[in-house]
Amino acid sequence: MSEQGKGSASASAAAPAAPGSDTYKGWLFKWTNYLKGYQRRWFVLSNGLLSYYRTQAEMAHTCRGTINLATAHIDTEDACNIVLSSGGRTYHLKASTEVERQRWVTALELAKAKAIRMMNDQSDDSGDEEPTSQSDRSEVQGTLKILVSKLDDLSTCNDLIAKHGAALQRSLSELEGLKVPVEGGEKIKAVNERATLFRITSNAMINACRDFLDLAETHSRRWQRALQYEREQRTHLEETIEQLAKQHNSLERAWREAPTLVSNKPSAPTTNKGSERPLKEEASDEDEDTEYFDAMEDSPAFITVTATDNTQHRRSQSNLSGASGGHPSDWIQDDHMSPGCNDVSGKELQPRRQRRTRIPDKPNYSLNLWSIMKNCIGKELSKIPMPVNFNEPLSMLQRLTEDLEYHELLDKAARCDSSLEQMCLVAAFSVSSYSTTVHRTAKPFNPLLGETYELDRLEEFGYRSLCEQVSHHPPAAAHHVISKQGWTLWQEITIASKFRGKYLSIMPLGAIHLHFHSSGNHYVWRKVTSTVHNIIVGKLWIDQSGDIEIVNHRTKETCQLKFSPYSYFSRDVPRKVTGVVSDSGGQAHYILSGTWDDKMESAKIVQSSRGGSGSEGKQKTVYQTLSPKLLWKKYPLPENAENMYYFSALALTLNELEDGVGLTDSRLRPDQRLMEEGRWDEANSEKQRLEEKQRAVRRRREAEASDALDDECDYDSGREYEGYQPLWFHQRRNSITGETNFVYKGGYWETKERQDWNMSPDIF
Repeated sequence: MSEQGKGSASASAAAPAAPGSDTYKGWLFKWTNYLKGYQRRWFVLSNGLLSYYRTQAEMAHTCRGTINLATAHIDTEDACNIVLSSGGRTYHLKASTEVERQRWVTALELAKAKAIRMMNDQSDDSGDEEPTSQSDRSEVQGTLKILVSKLDDLSTCNDLIAKHGAALQRSLSELEGLKVPVEGGEKIKAVNERATLFRITSNAMINACRDFLDLAETHSRRWQRALQYEREQRTHLEETIEQLAKQHNSLERAWREAPTLVSNKPSAPTTNKGSERPLKEEASDEDEDTEYFDAMEDSPAFITVTATDNTQHRRSQSNLSGASGGHPSDWIQDDHMSPGCNDVSGKELQPRRQRRTRIPDKPNYSLNLWSIMKNCIGKELSKIPMPVNFNEPLSMLQRLTEDLEYHELLDKAARCDSSLEQMCLVAAFSVSSYSTTVHRTAKPFNPLLGETYELDRLEEFGYRSLCEQVSHHPPAAAHHVISKQGWTLWQEITIASKFRGKYLSIMPLGAIHLHFHSSGNHYVWRKVTSTVHNIIVGKLWIDQSGDIEIVNHRTKETCQLKFSPYSYFSRDVPRKVTGVVSDSGGQAHYILSGTWDDKMESAKIVQSSRGGSGSEGKQKTVYQTLSPKLLWKKYPLPENAENMYYFSALALTLNELEDGVGLTDSRLRPDQRLMEEGRWDEANSEKQRLEEKQRAVRRRREAEASDALDDECDYDSGREYEGYQPLWFHQRRNSITGETNFVYKGGYWETKERQDWNMSPDIF
């Protein structure tokens, strides 16, 4: 673990309470990330909970994070490090000295043992009050019996000490009676006095133990009453939080129903309407593992200062600036890019075909969510039979194709002469793929094995896209796009998802490759984790969090993007994204900032220097930049989007019927079509039929594999069973990443021209 960013302040600025007491406080260094390293935090250990704050003053109003020691694992890495793990959360802490570390470890171990005892007591609190009191009384009596036993042992030791001490004093008295030199007599007298003190001390020890036992017996009922009071307070607090959440939901509904003119202004896109409130209002319903985030950890380890010009001088903490705005088409041409980037030669293609702008409104069907979800906790999402009520009328292949909504960014990047400017546009493209997810909490249809989806926009925009479901367990989709504007994109994505009771984590696995034909630049990056919160109670909302590293493998230039997780206590804008574009030597050239649901901006760095120390004693890099320029801005959602699954303009056209598509195309999937038409009961029946048909095909394929294995055991005749092979993609090893994944092998568009689909499987 790196110690980068460790401050110089001592780890214990305030004298903490003794480790054996109920509360222990002090400074520790907490690991944040690889950019900032360790940051100084004020930690408070109380009632089995370890909480931390940015400063001591924050204890009165803002807690940055809390971990329950009852379920935590405490580990020590080296002389000064402490590692706390609980569920999916891990704290890496560092003390200033080994002695200070040992004090904290002792306090944590004692607090953990105490928290476990309290948790065990509370787990028995499921019956009425009398059985609970009997259980508590039995435990206290058992504890008192152990204390009595230990006290008897101490009494025995005391008797032995008294016996041997008396014998020692007699022996010393006899020695005093002997005729010995004066000096020897004084020494014997001193030893005799020490023996007397020893006997007095042992008597005091046994008396103190007896007093402790009497005190424990006297106060046992008081402890039980205090414990009961704490339980009642906890129940009252939970009820209060639940009531507040309901009030917040009511306020949000009233706010949404109230007429407003702000959303109609050009500077405020309709996508932002109410986008900030639901997150804060539902914070009380978040899972314990995801509710608290350190707001300072989400801030970059640098400061940007806009260079002074004739009109303005601005300073920010890499947040959104107001320099750019206006219509979303403004980002198609920018004056800060090289001339090649803004060259629109060849951009004008055929006139756009008129495509649909509406789909049937989403029916308002009620559903008992808990009755379906309670048996799904801990299971792989792709293996759960779920009704279409949780879906949107698009497949995962179509959702993957939605990444191309802002393909103009790649068209513009292909014309860039500067690879660093090209990197900025590629980074904006990687962020833009999440813009449609801010309100899209519904689940897309899981594609059937062999299902495909094509998006032919060759005449309108110059690109063709093809997706195919190449594997079912684990579910994996391969995607290939080629553009006449000079770029090719391909990816193989496996969606790993876990339902954890109150939130759903979606982890896309696999690399995205982007190749520009003229320059030979080859970019590779991976997606971040998406989390859907409030699955059981409250309003659903989605968040993106994690880091993206984009690498140009030809020039070794990189872009580090950070998607900050939502924090109820953070002063930053929600859904914040920051990034730094660096050359092969690690020198920063551009600062990126924005939000994944609205826009991204870039600012060219003209000078960098080491700034002053922050509040935690860490020195930050100060970047002096030119005025930020708009890279990308989200298109406004279509009218009535809230009743059409919050689909974007592109998403509304993805399931539109087209002539000549393959027989396995998602547009021809019957359950998905029925759901789009609002016939959900029929869609559920059709969905079960398709899934059972797919299971039957899989069982037949497994039987064939078993027969092939039996034939291999026959020396006279044997055959090798290849298993399922996709039609349009095959596995190849990538020379850059070293990974083996599915890539397009060609032939689909030629087959479409001939309309020869004889090799297509019957999956619908």
